[in-house]
Amino acid sequence: MSDPFVVVGADAAGLSAASKFRREAPDRDVVVFEKGRWISYAYCGMPYFIEGRVERMSNLLSLSPSDVDERGIDLRRGREVVAVDPDGKTVTVETTEGDTVEQAYGDLLVATGGRATTGPFDVEGVDGAFTLHDMDTAAAIDAYVAEPDAYDPGRADVSAVDRGRVERNAAMTAPETAAIVGGGYVGVEMAEALRGRGLDVHLFQRSSHLLPPFGEAVGERVADELDAKGVTVHAGTPVEELVGDDRIEGVAVGDGSGNRGDPLSVDLAIVGVGIRPNTELLEGTGVGLGEGGAIRTDEYGRTTLPDVYAAGDCATAIHAVTGEEAWMPLGLTANRAGRAVGSTVAGNRSPVGDIAGTAAVKAFDMEAGRVGLVEDKAAREAGFDPVRETVTAGSRSGYYPGASPTDVTLVADRDSGRVIGGSIVGPDRAAVRIDTLSTALEADMTVAEVERLDLAYAPPFSPVWDPVLVAAKVLNGTLDGD
Repeated sequence: MSDPFVVVGADAAGLSAASKFRREAPDRDVVVFEKGRWISYAYCGMPYFIEGRVERMSNLLSLSPSDVDERGIDLRRGREVVAVDPDGKTVTVETTEGDTVEQAYGDLLVATGGRATTGPFDVEGVDGAFTLHDMDTAAAIDAYVAEPDAYDPGRADVSAVDRGRVERNAAMTAPETAAIVGGGYVGVEMAEALRGRGLDVHLFQRSSHLLPPFGEAVGERVADELDAKGVTVHAGTPVEELVGDDRIEGVAVGDGSGNRGDPLSVDLAIVGVGIRPNTELLEGTGVGLGEGGAIRTDEYGRTTLPDVYAAGDCATAIHAVTGEEAWMPLGLTANRAGRAVGSTVAGNRSPVGDIAGTAAVKAFDMEAGRVGLVEDKAAREAGFDPVRETVTAGSRSGYYPGASPTDVTLVADRDSGRVIGGSIVGPDRAAVRIDTLSTALEADMTVAEVERLDLAYAPPFSPVWDPVLVAAKVLNGTLDGD
């Protein structure tokens, strides 16, 4: 047909859109281009594969190419879209064989995701130095940390795996000491994973506490947990340089004041300092770009170009608290937005939904969650006057086995009393409690309204006053006293 729905990217947003579109518009073609061979995989599951909790790489796949074919989707792997002509409504596609072809579209979705940034650190061509943002790297790290005679190649049981890269890493002497650069999601999860594989792990964070988006209370308890499990945490300690030519030999660290100490000897380095959106294919089109260089979209995922949509880690969305555009690359955001775009293109307009940065992370036995505007700086920049309280409450009735301290930080706007953010940390089902605060934010609830929520109580699950209610009660008292 002359008006196919063309999708660029075959992961969360792209295949969600294509699948939804195919169900709702069976008479139109849908073509999905993917520059690599991997499709529809669980990026967030890679640290757990490396740790060994996930036994096989295939367990991380949501859809296989044959599954996609059965849905009536024309999936073309090994095809990179390198340019878009919004006037002619065509995309330029390069094949792995070096050929170039043009593909017409009626509607286009850019779902190209993001890629890991390395900052000043060059990991290319350095054995033992990695950034973790794709399945081939996860397979390579898994092979690298195993002793050559103990590596099980069956763990990387997917045909798309770069087998040569895996075999090369599997043949190397296993590392003993690892440096992780960056104390965000990937850094914390990889610290646990590598410790689980028996390595001596050092985690470096440039700022004063781990997991900056979660706030100081969470960062401190997570650091304590990592330390208790044998991970050496270096907060406020920037890594200045990776040392080594052909293979990683160490990391040179500073003290935050420009002074550099002796390098720490390591034989594995993981750089996790952030990601950036993949938007190069739209260069020269005049498309609007927003926060973080991501593609600016409206409530339906439409870009500033006609009949061109964007979703997932390459696109912005509207923040539920501020009402302004924001860029928060997270899994649910991508899946939900892709599904909505697919429905809209099929003729059933569906908003992609607001985002609040709701997230959770695990560090050994410690869980943490965050939502909204947790840090005062971000709240003030958004025009709020933040008031916060951090409380510690039991996760269950005190007499019931398993009760553990749970820290809840709740942030509200002083003038309106509206809840604008919060974080939770503790070892006993703390992370899932963040969903209560996420719902409160989406509903524009005040602290007083949260305090009156009728949350479930039974000794095995919660005390009479859930930790979220305790935090609301204390913060409400502070607001009343102002």
